[in-house]
Amino acid sequence: MATYTLSPRQIPLDDSWDVIVAGGGPAGCAAAAASARAGARTLLLEATGSLGGMGTSGLVPAWCPFTDHERIIYGGIAERILRSCIAGMPHVAPDHLDWTPIDSELLKRLYDELVTGAGAIPLFNVVLAGVERSPDGADALLVAGKRGLTAYRAKVYIDATGDADLATWTGAEVASGDDEGHVQAATHCFVIDNVDMYAFQHCGGIRYSPHGECIHSIVNDPKYPDIVDSHACNNVVGPGAVGFNAGHLWDVDSTDPFSVSRALVKGRRMAKEFRDAFAEYFPSAFANARLCQTAPLLGIRESRRIVGDYVLTRDDYLARASFPDEICRNSYYLDIHRRRAPGEDVESGTFRYGKGESHGIPYRCLTPKGLRNVLVAGRCISTDRPVQGSTRVMPVCLCTGEAAGVAAAMAAHGSGDVHAVDVDALRDTLRAHGAYLP
Repeated sequence: MATYTLSPRQIPLDDSWDVIVAGGGPAGCAAAAASARAGARTLLLEATGSLGGMGTSGLVPAWCPFTDHERIIYGGIAERILRSCIAGMPHVAPDHLDWTPIDSELLKRLYDELVTGAGAIPLFNVVLAGVERSPDGADALLVAGKRGLTAYRAKVYIDATGDADLATWTGAEVASGDDEGHVQAATHCFVIDNVDMYAFQHCGGIRYSPHGECIHSIVNDPKYPDIVDSHACNNVVGPGAVGFNAGHLWDVDSTDPFSVSRALVKGRRMAKEFRDAFAEYFPSAFANARLCQTAPLLGIRESRRIVGDYVLTRDDYLARASFPDEICRNSYYLDIHRRRAPGEDVESGTFRYGKGESHGIPYRCLTPKGLRNVLVAGRCISTDRPVQGSTRVMPVCLCTGEAAGVAAAMAAHGSGDVHAVDVDALRDTLRAHGAYLP
């Protein structure tokens, strides 16, 4: 691609912040709330018009499990958000803690209340456009919005972009995908309403299975060419409304706007095919159903991940490893959405823990090597690829976000060096706010 040299110019600078968080998904919301709660003047930058990321603008219809089948292990802010969601959904039982349905509008308000209630300032409809670097970190962020470019400076920055944009542009070492650069499939979630709930609850076929349920007939039906596999997770998200995390979009590079744009077009077409296929194959439930919404955000499972002071590996996962600096526990399975051979079980190649089992995530997975004032949280923390398939999900993102927020405030009030944070004090603070750190 040709290059263009910008002419020298001055832009407005706001340098009044202790901590700036880039990205308002689960990790960013928890980070901003935890930072502000600790007394740091905190700004949260979000590219869309609402907080919550994949649980709101992404229309993911359910939370991944919050328990290890014995107790909630994603405590603190994560548990607070989950229980508030359950309390606002009359059709969800109070003890429904795993694969809990999500009301996306309710969740938007809960994140608003979490962030603003803690004293952080959300700034919507602005895009991180660049980073001005210092010798060992970030000096200022370049943010694009309706006023053009503005520079924002803080003592400490948290990258919760999901794609590690801030860390990458500051000079962090990153990895992406497998050895050949292939990443997990994306999914464009959607909601179908006017569903006959009685019939839906009894039709018993809209789920993936290797054993010939009707979803496989849809995959093999030439009338629906964009539905290429049996991935069809779904949850009742409201009266007559079913949310779908269904279908796969392959070879999507979330760091390439052209790639994401093509995927969104195809995803909307695929969602319409699903609605029509369900009406044909499950008419008792879907004959009068309507595709009422496709997600504004594409569901990205994998892109860049940073190389931090520690890289969490599959061996750590299998060993149920604990660490002296761990900031949360994780029990979600190794869930890698890869291409599979015809007829291969969608669960093939995964690994699941037994009851009560989990592993720790060390603070060092949040600290990029060589960057003094940058932390990461969410799906781009420092892991190998198999473990990223587990730590990428929303309950884990909430926990790594809360830890990053506490650590950022500690660093901002101290030397500004995120690598020098007192980890014992960090862990004590997280425990005091409900984190599960046995």
